[in-house]
Amino acid sequence: MALSSNEIRAAAERLHQAETTKVQIRQLSLDHPAITIPDAYAIQAAWMDLKVAEGRRVRGHKIGLTSKAMQSQLGIDEPDSGVLLDDMFFNDGGVVPTDRFIATRIEAELAFVIKHRLAGPDCTIFDVLNATDFVVPALEILDTRVQRVDPETKATRKIFDTIADNAANAGIVIGGRPIRPLDVDLRWIGALTYKNGQLEETGLAAGVLNHPATAVAWLANKIAPQGLALEPGQVVLAGSFIRAIECRKGDTIQADYGAYGSVSCYFG
Repeated sequence: MALSSNEIRAAAERLHQAETTKVQIRQLSLDHPAITIPDAYAIQAAWMDLKVAEGRRVRGHKIGLTSKAMQSQLGIDEPDSGVLLDDMFFNDGGVVPTDRFIATRIEAELAFVIKHRLAGPDCTIFDVLNATDFVVPALEILDTRVQRVDPETKATRKIFDTIADNAANAGIVIGGRPIRPLDVDLRWIGALTYKNGQLEETGLAAGVLNHPATAVAWLANKIAPQGLALEPGQVVLAGSFIRAIECRKGDTIQADYGAYGSVSCYFG
C-alpha cells in the first residue's frame, strides 16, 4: 500500500462528492503516481462504507475487464471487481433516471444469483455452478466519476482509477428467463443488443474468460484474503461480452438473448 489511510479516505470522499454533484474528479493516478491496485480497492471499500453508512445495502458484486483485449490495453492480467448496492437495481423495461449519472454506458452480461455461500481460496468453476441458484440475462449500467482523459496532460484513465471508482459500476437491470446453471452450456448464450431499435453489438458469454462462471470463481478467490465470500441471495455480474454502448437521455436499450428472453431499459 503506497497511500496512507488519510489519503484513501480523502479519495473516497472525493468520489462520493463527484457522484453527488455530477462533476468528475481528476484521475487519482495523477494525484497519486505511486498508487497500487490494493490502494485502489481500499479506496473503493472506503467509498462503499460511506454509502452503507448512509443507509445503502450490499446486494452483490460486479466483475469487469474480463476480456483479454481490455486487459492488454490496460496492462493487467486479471479482471477487476466492484460492489452492487440496493439502489443500483432497476426494473426490466423501466426508466433509468439519467440525471442520476454523469456519462452512462451499458453492457450485456449474465448475472449469477448465489444459492450457497461461495468462498475461496480454492473456488472452481464447478463450485460456482453448484452454488448458483440461477443465471439470468442482465444489463450493466456504467458511469465514471473520474475523468477519462485529463484536460491538461491528456493522460487517459488507468486501472487504478477504474477500480477506485467501483469498477465504473452504477446500475443493473435483470430480465429475461432464469436459467438453471447446469441446464445449458452457458458459454453459448449470446445477446443481440439494440439501441433505439438499431443493432449495436453482439457477443457470446464465452467472451468472459471462456466461461462466465470462471469469472465468478475468480472473484470468490480474490476476496477470500479479506475474509469475504459470495453470500446466498447475492447477485454477481459476471462480465460483459459486448463493447460498452454510450447512452443518453431518451435512449432505449434492449438485449435479446434469444430463447432466454430479453432485458431492456429506457433512459429518461
